[in-house]
Amino acid sequence: MNVSHASVHPVEDPPTTGGGNNNNNGPRVRMKDVQGMPGTKGGLALRVSQFFFAAAALAVMSTTSDFPSVTAFCYLVAAAGLQCLWSLMLAIVDIYALLVMRSLQNYQVVSLFAVGDGITSTLTFAAACASAGITVLIDNDLNSCSENHCLQFETATAMAFISWFTALPSFLLNFWSLASR
Repeated sequence: MNVSHASVHPVEDPPTTGGGNNNNNGPRVRMKDVQGMPGTKGGLALRVSQFFFAAAALAVMSTTSDFPSVTAFCYLVAAAGLQCLWSLMLAIVDIYALLVMRSLQNYQVVSLFAVGDGITSTLTFAAACASAGITVLIDNDLNSCSENHCLQFETATAMAFISWFTALPSFLLNFWSLASR
């Protein structure tokens, strides 16, 4: 039986042409942080606005005495509360990253942000849609706004929609960052 034996022969690196700047194996240059991504001033602005509008929706809805009688309004209070907590937590992380000039662009952090933003924005949007449906039912179909707090319900629903509208770019930018890796 004829078996070849493995041997190691040193191989020289081929000479580079053009001054060595065309080396494809060199360090990769990272894309600059896009405003709105975690750890940027735009990301902090989005987080603060998410928190503000979700807190406004939560405060306006919880000041009405009859919101617990409607499941959609209870769902709006729960979703706005979750959005407040999530946005406040990530705003604190963004502030820390900006103060220590640290990038938050590693895979695990961006994955966590993308999943959290996706879940909270979906819950906020669903709660706002459900509350809008009930508000339209009370106002237009039942004509019983005089007995209810329609203005507060409409205001809280609008604040929830605006909170979702500011949460959506955060999710899309984080998801885009994950997909472009």
